[in-house]
Amino acid sequence: MAKSQTQPLIETKDLVKKFGAFTALNGVSLQVYPGEVHALLGDNGAGKSTLIKLLSGVFAPNSGSIYVEGKQVSFASPRNASDAGIGTVYQDLALNPLASVTRNFFLGREITHFGGPFGLMKMQEMHRIAIDEMAKIGINIADPEQSVGTMSGGQRQTLAIARAIYFGAKVLILDEPTSALGQKQQMEVLKTIRRVQKLGDIAIILITHNEIHARLIADRFTFLSLGEVIGSGTSEDLGGDDIKRLMAGGAEIGDLAKELAI
Repeated sequence: MAKSQTQPLIETKDLVKKFGAFTALNGVSLQVYPGEVHALLGDNGAGKSTLIKLLSGVFAPNSGSIYVEGKQVSFASPRNASDAGIGTVYQDLALNPLASVTRNFFLGREITHFGGPFGLMKMQEMHRIAIDEMAKIGINIADPEQSVGTMSGGQRQTLAIARAIYFGAKVLILDEPTSALGQKQQMEVLKTIRRVQKLGDIAIILITHNEIHARLIADRFTFLSLGEVIGSGTSEDLGGDDIKRLMAGGAEIGDLAKELAI
């Protein structure tokens, strides 16, 4: 986990977002540090999705500020946010199940011999990069021509995460990465997150409804309710019996934590 004196990699100050008369976010501030998994928790309607859409350039705030590496930023589009180093992996993953691993990995950013969209693609180099980048975070792909539709849900998540990191993500936003997966695949994804964390220089924002997964993997927590921060703290701060009940119990967490050791 990042040292307290380290500058936040991404920070928000008093973010407000309104949709007509409805206030979706009302003064949200948080700090996320390099090498940290920061869990963003809250029920449906708490403001989690709105916050990540502000951070990823989908929406602009009505007021408040976003800082990346200490510099205030303003995003006119998701491409602006991506160029600033914010990689967002949404639940739908933006993958084409009929296309190969390599084609999904590059997806509009193909390496060509002559440059531009019509140059001849350097497929062998692209295959090598896709294989190497996925291996760095724990997935070994024997055939980069394999269609993504034949991969497990956990492998697809890893592909989307590896793609974001390769194309420059300093901040990795993961939107419900374990939802709709079986327990084995959920653990694959949590192990991938742990391996990304071990790289040491990427800030990870984990949006989840699964309190057990958050407790297993996160260093710091922010709780949202009705568009406002109602609590925050480190994993050490949130160790009391009340929080354990909120996070869904200790024994099961202990068993899973052993499996996560890598």
